Amino acid sequence: MSKPTPSAGDLPVRRVDRVLAFMSLGLLLLSILSFLAIMIGTASGFDFTTGIGPLVGVVTYIAPILAFALMLTVLIMTFVRRARANRAR
Repeated sequence: MSKPTPSAGDLPVRRVDRVLAFMSLGLLLLSILSFLAIMIGTASGFDFTTGIGPLVGVVTYIAPILAFALMLTVLIMTFVRRARANRAR
């Protein structure tokens, strides 16, 4: 068995990491909601060619890509910060 690492050696979570993670989660939720809106709207006969319909369609395609990019940014920033902290020890 490996020894548990002490929590005092862990790096604190920075505000920018937390903001990017919550933005990613928010974009994913927005994408799911817009997908459900398209499904419900199509079943009820809503016309998605006018009004807010095209925006809902674009959000469904763009939001997951942006959410993935934000989460990847958080992961890269965390790995770089931990590598620098381990190198300094």
